[in-house]
Amino acid sequence: MAKRSYYEDSITNFVSTSPESVYLALHQAHTFSDAERQNEAWKHQITQLQLSLRSLSEGYIFFEFRIPRMGKRADVVLIFDGIIFVIEYKVNSKNHDRTAREQAIDYALDLKNFHEGSHNKRIIPILIATESSHTDSTISFSEDLVAQTICTNDNDILTVINKCIESYPSESFSASEWASSRYLPTPTICEAAQALYAKHSVDEITRSDNNARNLTLTANTVNDVIQTAKRFSRKAICFLTGVPGSGKTLAGLNIAHATLVGENPGESVFLSGNGPLVKVLQQSLINDIAEREKKPKKEAAREVKTFIQNIHEFRDEYVRDSNAPANRIAIFDEAQRAWNKNKASLFMKDRGHPNFNQSEPEFLISIMDRHQDWAVIVCVVGGGQEINVGEGGVTEWLTALQHKPSWDIYISDQLQSSDHFAEEGLSSALTKVKFNVDNSLHLSTSVRSFRAESLSRFVHLLLEKDSMRAKEELQLLSKYPICLTRELDIARKWLKSNARGSERYGIIASSKAQRLRAEGISVKDAIQPEIWFLADKSDVRSSYALEMIGTEFDTQGLELDWACLAWDANLYPTDEGWYFREFKGSKWMDIKNEDNRSFLINAYRVLLTRARQGLIIFIPKGSTEDPTRPPEHYDAIYNYLTNLGIPEI
Repeated sequence: MAKRSYYEDSITNFVSTSPESVYLALHQAHTFSDAERQNEAWKHQITQLQLSLRSLSEGYIFFEFRIPRMGKRADVVLIFDGIIFVIEYKVNSKNHDRTAREQAIDYALDLKNFHEGSHNKRIIPILIATESSHTDSTISFSEDLVAQTICTNDNDILTVINKCIESYPSESFSASEWASSRYLPTPTICEAAQALYAKHSVDEITRSDNNARNLTLTANTVNDVIQTAKRFSRKAICFLTGVPGSGKTLAGLNIAHATLVGENPGESVFLSGNGPLVKVLQQSLINDIAEREKKPKKEAAREVKTFIQNIHEFRDEYVRDSNAPANRIAIFDEAQRAWNKNKASLFMKDRGHPNFNQSEPEFLISIMDRHQDWAVIVCVVGGGQEINVGEGGVTEWLTALQHKPSWDIYISDQLQSSDHFAEEGLSSALTKVKFNVDNSLHLSTSVRSFRAESLSRFVHLLLEKDSMRAKEELQLLSKYPICLTRELDIARKWLKSNARGSERYGIIASSKAQRLRAEGISVKDAIQPEIWFLADKSDVRSSYALEMIGTEFDTQGLELDWACLAWDANLYPTDEGWYFREFKGSKWMDIKNEDNRSFLINAYRVLLTRARQGLIIFIPKGSTEDPTRPPEHYDAIYNYLTNLGIPEI
């Protein structure tokens, strides 16, 4: 197993080792461009910690302890008397600013949630501003035994450590066993993209325990298809499926990035028709590359946009250009959302192409078919997530492939049997093509929420109105809080009180939830996804401000740590099933079209599975004075959810 840190030793050995020797070990392990600044910081840390810790007779110290999920390293981790101290330095700083405090607790939370040896340990993050004269040694633990960040300086660090040990005596443990215990992370999609781009392997940044399908197995299967296509000059298409939150997009990014850093760096491209996802991923990588590699953002943007592209821009380019694309491997994320012939033709007509008469899958396959020898398409498919008119589903891809018999087709058995992929016409379309079945092309376990792998099953049963089984499934979500409230202010307080460090929270709602406006929630005010999902708490446009609302279109494929779902009367339960409505003009209108009803159910499926750590559902009370907000419709939602066992706060 690779070392988790640049330098590690007992405290006794550390304080008796020459500072030059410790510094040399750190310097030799460090390869990044900010080495000069980093070296000065290390010299300060080594000198001060050797002075401060020399009275300690036991314990263990780690410098630059690796946090792979975040693509970063904690400055110092100290193990002493059964407590894990995560120490973050701000050398030459007089202030314990909010960002630095959050960074320290973020590292502590990462260890608590994802590092097996830390699950039952007390963890105390400490921020040292070396030029500060201030120390606040108040110790406050949450239920999971992670403390709020303690702020101090060089001179008081030993006093703080001693106070923690005296106040919370804990059972000692082996530091070496702790360091070598399993690390089982579930990164956000932005964290995963950054880590992959920084040349971390998918094994480093994802869970590998028996409770989650190994993404590497799926990647290896797709790679085998690619190698076969190359060797025998074949065209091949893989349908990579998975339940909500199972890491499908990460799998697609991993496949794309594996070829990006291989022998032919321009061989693959990651494409998505999900505009918000593309913007957020692109901006996330641009920010990370600019910071990590010290590149201008314009240069980073040019680099990133050859790797991640909007599928519509890719399509438009090859409407104009009849040549084969530069890429031989195209990964289409959320391929079920590709447009059918009618939607694509109408859109292209408005763009000045009146004779365009193909579905998006048909045209995209024809683009890759321009290669004379080999090409591979990987369709990343989420079941039950079509949320807009004109999205053709997998059926549209298979229909297009009926006219391409030279293409080899690979699917998992889930496309034949699972409720998640029960599209109208899919079974019939499968009978009209030849295909190979490989079950490693399906990701069966949700890993979006490390607290609730069964969340997607519960949501599915809730929306199916299978109350008995939904109640049973809810009991399995003991580590994933779901609650409801009739007061929006209570929901806001719940989000803020649960989130720690930089954990992201926000309010989400259906794009058709227009009568939430009476509660101060406007779904018609467009957000800027790259700001809403990435900006910090100082930006009122970010999700943190709890002012701008993310809809299913803004949030599909992305995630929050904590979410408030504001549930309007556009979807409410009756004894016969769900009642579907949309607001037009000044009143609600029934939704009678079955496809549009499915889109609304899927919108709530997307929204109910956006939160990684916990969800609060806000249900308005309505008003007897407003015919568009009858209390009985909101009460029906409330009664249904409380009868499932969701508690009110």
